[in-house]
Amino acid sequence: MENNFSLYSPNMLKTFQMCPRKFFYRYGKNISMPVNDSIFEFGKNIHALASYYLRKENIDKMEQSLSERELVVWKYLKGIKYFSYDVVNTEYSLIVRVDDYYFGGRIDALLMNGDEFFILDYKTGAVPKNPKYDFQTMIYILAVKEFFKTDKVKFVYVDLRNREEVEISYSAELGTDYEKRLIEIAEKINNSDLPEKKPGCSCEYSSICF
Repeated sequence: MENNFSLYSPNMLKTFQMCPRKFFYRYGKNISMPVNDSIFEFGKNIHALASYYLRKENIDKMEQSLSERELVVWKYLKGIKYFSYDVVNTEYSLIVRVDDYYFGGRIDALLMNGDEFFILDYKTGAVPKNPKYDFQTMIYILAVKEFFKTDKVKFVYVDLRNREEVEISYSAELGTDYEKRLIEIAEKINNSDLPEKKPGCSCEYSSICF
């Protein structure tokens, strides 16, 4: 299977780790399967509201149109300590090179408190089981560290379901481990052959997966 990708995103790496065949159809053959957009509507609304708010745009009409569920989540999010920090950017795309590979994606919000950078990622669903080693954490921390030339970087998962925050701090040891892990999975993708279909597979690609 030829895999000469110019950029690896967290979603690409997660997809390959979960199912190489799904990765092959989605990213190797560029086949997109229909999904129910209503599932993602809640998250989109909260992300958009947070971005406008941090940019100090007028969100009065947006707040008035929130559902009861959205309003509860928004009140929590607006009140977290990080929203009082200085805003660097929102919906911010960054890329980092690790060895011969490029990794990147879009950060929900990048904030500063003093000389520390805080990467925020809003989760309307579940926070990763191992947030310290999630691909989002690894890629975004390394990207901010490299672009801003600083070791003072923290990644914050904002759990909107349980209304709590999970914070991961960069360290040199962790950074070396992140680079190693990213190189390993990129090499696996580049050198992989299409594996056999897993028994009982029922993802959105199952109808074309033979």
